[in-house]
Amino acid sequence: MGYMEEYRFWLEDDYFDQDTKKELEAISGNEQEIEDRFYRELEFGTGGLRGVIGAGTNRMNLYTVRKATQGLANYIIEQGTQKKGVAIAYDSRFMSPEFADEAGLCLAANGIKAYVFESLRPTPELSFALRTLGCTAGIVVTASHNPPEYNGYKVYWEDGAQVTPPRDKEIITQVQAIKDYHTVKTMSKEDAVAAGLYQVIGREIDDAYMVELKKQIIHPDVIREMAEDIKIVYTPLCGTGNLPVRRVLSELGFKHVYVVPEQENPDPKFTTLEYPNPEDPKAFTYALRLAKEKDADIVLATDPDADRLGVYCKDTRTGEYVSFTGNMSGMLIAEYILRERTATGTMPENPALVTTIVTTNMTKPITQSYHVKLIEVLTGFKFIGEQIKFFEQTGSNHYVFGLEESYGCLAGTHARDKDACVAVMCLCEVAAYCKKHGKTLWDMMLDMYEKYGYFKETQYTITLKGIDGSRQIAEIMDKLRKNPPKAFGSAKVLRFRDYLEDRIVDMETGKVTPTGLPKSNVLYFELPDNCWCCARPSGTEPKIKFYMGVTGSSIADAQSRVERLTEDLKAVL
Repeated sequence: MGYMEEYRFWLEDDYFDQDTKKELEAISGNEQEIEDRFYRELEFGTGGLRGVIGAGTNRMNLYTVRKATQGLANYIIEQGTQKKGVAIAYDSRFMSPEFADEAGLCLAANGIKAYVFESLRPTPELSFALRTLGCTAGIVVTASHNPPEYNGYKVYWEDGAQVTPPRDKEIITQVQAIKDYHTVKTMSKEDAVAAGLYQVIGREIDDAYMVELKKQIIHPDVIREMAEDIKIVYTPLCGTGNLPVRRVLSELGFKHVYVVPEQENPDPKFTTLEYPNPEDPKAFTYALRLAKEKDADIVLATDPDADRLGVYCKDTRTGEYVSFTGNMSGMLIAEYILRERTATGTMPENPALVTTIVTTNMTKPITQSYHVKLIEVLTGFKFIGEQIKFFEQTGSNHYVFGLEESYGCLAGTHARDKDACVAVMCLCEVAAYCKKHGKTLWDMMLDMYEKYGYFKETQYTITLKGIDGSRQIAEIMDKLRKNPPKAFGSAKVLRFRDYLEDRIVDMETGKVTPTGLPKSNVLYFELPDNCWCCARPSGTEPKIKFYMGVTGSSIADAQSRVERLTEDLKAVL
């Protein structure tokens, strides 16, 4: 069907409820809006669904969520694992509880038991819950840090990580095979509960999750010693982190944790936030105000589904608060874990640190310093989680830490996704350890720069919305793929990696070797002096992202180099 035919079908068919029809009647005559809502199915990508909430095939609504769940149910039944059940969690966004229920009732109608959290929970706790309950899969209803008009739906498999190739494509195929909404199953909640196919979960999972988080603490004695001295400001950015983060810090003994009152409670409008993303400095406006009032040592923010962590720390020399990128905070935790586990004799045999190809290259000297294997994977924490599964299957290595540049990391293997709750806990321990030794987190970062090199990374993003935007993003990638630049400014491209075509090209000799990683629409340019640039379309937003990294002789030099590389990239584009 064309988009107008699809529009009329939704307007006229009895399958769709009256509220949906009223919303669609309101756009009658607005062909551009109708086309945008119906020109395609909301894409069920490798991570699931994400889109604007509303009526239409290209929107997040009860019908697109139910259809996606039917495809997942069909896949689970095909695998013969339907008796294990599926765990479901959701965040603080509009329609999140409704979408979670809709997914659970569709699963139940297919004979698959749904374990649904009683109220909002962090994404990493879903990863933990599905493994604890022995489920075959998990669903999280969240749009992470997207604007308030968005929601999303992410699928996890029994290992606790988001689905990876080839399973992701196999599930997508099942979803795409559903052409008739009338074939999608559902049932009432009363019938699902009576049949034992819908179970509410909550406190018992929370308690077990807390136990696992606290196992990652290396020096509980240091926390107890410094608990009265260290001051922490925290904001959950109106999302899911408030209760678990406060609970774990309290149980560890931290005495002075101040939560931003304006952002403490769930708020789907994100009223006090322009953008609920801890990567955005504006998200810290209220937290920094409170930090100055309380003279806080560190300022922490978790995103709405509590898998990303943003950080500020007081610089005692200037009295100002310094922001940390995800690379910087991840490196602080990594250095602390590797150093202290080595010093205390608690480092496991064959330790490994896992990171992504667009994360800071500071991981290389740090892992070399502590004789830890470094493994690089494609962008997306699901590939880090997948490595934990491989380690368990083969016994080749023991996972000690994983991080990606987008403010996500994981200590421990209780979850298989980035976990801001454990990251908050670890960073507070690092801050306590630093304070005991007369330092701040910023002092420790400066020490690391002196020891390993002044690494600096940045991003340049182009947003291109709608049908034309998708085409333009594809054209940019196609141009870079077919005619890779030989240089960025004065920096020659040494090697060009095309992960979609699985090849690394030596730009001087022309020699071609495989990347050794799964196929993905990512291009990577290796430059001299440990510098690099990488291009990839976002999997969740209408954007093409360019990642860049440099090293310098000082903070100022590294900043100058990364700014120059950004301008050179723009010139290439």
